[in-house]
Amino acid sequence: MQNKILSHDQIQHKVRRIAYQIYEANVTEKEIIIAGIDGGGLNFAKKIQRVLKDITEAEIVLCKVSMNKENPLESGVQTSVSEVDYANKSIVLVDDVLNSGTTLIYGVHHFLKTPLKQLKTAVLVNRNHKKYPVKADYKGISLSTSLQEHIEVEFKSKNDSVYLA
Repeated sequence: MQNKILSHDQIQHKVRRIAYQIYEANVTEKEIIIAGIDGGGLNFAKKIQRVLKDITEAEIVLCKVSMNKENPLESGVQTSVSEVDYANKSIVLVDDVLNSGTTLIYGVHHFLKTPLKQLKTAVLVNRNHKKYPVKADYKGISLSTSLQEHIEVEFKSKNDSVYLA
């Protein structure tokens, strides 16, 4: 059985709020890199990017972050924006759900190999089951769930939703 946790309108509100928080933390920046982890994180990042483009003059660059989520150490992390292009910039690493923190910590580790102005993280759902010392600087909702429960995020045109299964 699935319980809807967030409706389309609630998700849009959270995207907008997170975008404004990112803008406030980067108000003097000329360029902000929004790095979405491939899958739900990239879809969430695109939504944040759209709102940021409406509220700031800064250039908002979308970066796709790819890795094998089951074994990120083996596959490594690849980005669609080169290291030279994000060096000394402000980056927000985005994922849809923060479960154990594995994908977020490997993403953070990848970016920290390069000097940056600032690195923050954003998630739509924070589950509080971390096995790594990583936190979401910007989060849509925090849930205390059991390890057996599963969060499912659906990004569909005009029908985004988050379910607890």
